[in-house]
Amino acid sequence: MSIINVFLDESDDECISCGLCADVGPHVFEVPDKMKVKENINFDEFDAEIRNATDSCPTSVIKFEEA
Repeated sequence: MSIINVFLDESDDECISCGLCADVGPHVFEVPDKMKVKENINFDEFDAEIRNATDSCPTSVIKFEEA
């Protein structure tokens, strides 16, 4: 399955802006104030970074959709 969307889901908890996602996935994520997915990203190229950032997030607010 391919990742088709990556997003910030703060419905259960809030992003604490720790920057871990940007450290683990620098091609995909940036943290100006809160986690942000960079624009025009080919998610297939950075599948491992996205999955690692999602698994590493201390507040579990990074989510992705697959198809």
